[in-house]
Amino acid sequence: MREIYYYKQLNKQQQAIYYALLKGIQNLEEEFIIPKCEKEELYDIFFRMRLDHPEIFWATGFRYKYYNDSPNLIFVPEYLFKKNKIQEHQKAMSARIEKLVRPALKLSEWEKEKYVHDFICENVYYDKLKKPYSHEIIGPLGQGVGVCEGIAKTVKVLMDALGIWCMIALCGNNPEKGIKYRHTWNIVKIGGTFYHLDATFDNTLSCKDSQPEIRYDYFNLSDKQIFRDHEPLIAPAPKCVDGDHFFYKEKKMSFTKEEDVYKRSLQAAKKGKSLTFQWRGGYLTREVMGELLEQIRKAGKEKNKTAKVQLNWPQAVIRVSYQEGNIQESFLMEDANVSEGIGNDFG
Repeated sequence: MREIYYYKQLNKQQQAIYYALLKGIQNLEEEFIIPKCEKEELYDIFFRMRLDHPEIFWATGFRYKYYNDSPNLIFVPEYLFKKNKIQEHQKAMSARIEKLVRPALKLSEWEKEKYVHDFICENVYYDKLKKPYSHEIIGPLGQGVGVCEGIAKTVKVLMDALGIWCMIALCGNNPEKGIKYRHTWNIVKIGGTFYHLDATFDNTLSCKDSQPEIRYDYFNLSDKQIFRDHEPLIAPAPKCVDGDHFFYKEKKMSFTKEEDVYKRSLQAAKKGKSLTFQWRGGYLTREVMGELLEQIRKAGKEKNKTAKVQLNWPQAVIRVSYQEGNIQESFLMEDANVSEGIGNDFG
């Protein structure tokens, strides 16, 4: 099952152009005829087509030619590789996707979603050099590296193969906040309900730790939750209104009482394991955070251990680990926003 969400938002004429683009590029044609339209409209339709079909990793841009009295355009796609190389990559990607999803085919929808999310967090590294292929599925699936665009496309390809409704969400930049580029993530439908899933943000949080641990700070969030640290969408998307089934609440790791923070911190200190939880007992102000830190310190002191605390403030997620002895306490404010571009032609 493949969700072609952006196709469904187009009118009949635009859908005809979309379909012509899709077929021509799937057939690896060097140039082909499409119905005539304005330049900006053509860029928009091409971009939407690639969001719906991230398996088309080889077409990254285009040119076009036309005659003044013609009702058509001559579309000239720009490919990342030569035709024979594209076909080699296609076979490799198809085999890779089939192999990856096989163990998850009989899982529940939620388990399939977690399987894909965990694959990204465990196997893909953020590509700071931002190579062209890192914006496409061949980055994460072929090279183990990617930026947000390549990661969101990979999530969609794998979700499509597992029969999970999935689309790619796209927000704008905000120079005033230091956000130079657009960002992409996914919206999924689990149990008939829409949720935001940002595997890129969770991936960056997971990789920043000296003791890597998969994070779920951006797993099945509502609109209200995701837009605490994401910019508004620049393309329409389904509303995500359910804020009660995010990962930490589902796993009973969302606390509303200070005593729960103390008890679970004490268990972590005793067992020598880390503790990651979300605070849901009202706004996480500096005062409230100070009170939670006191509970965390208290738990560590009882076991002669010192806390290392990491805080994702917008999502109120706190990670605690303990070290032996009376050493310097560590407190780190985390920032999952990796700020990178969307494609070479659209960022």
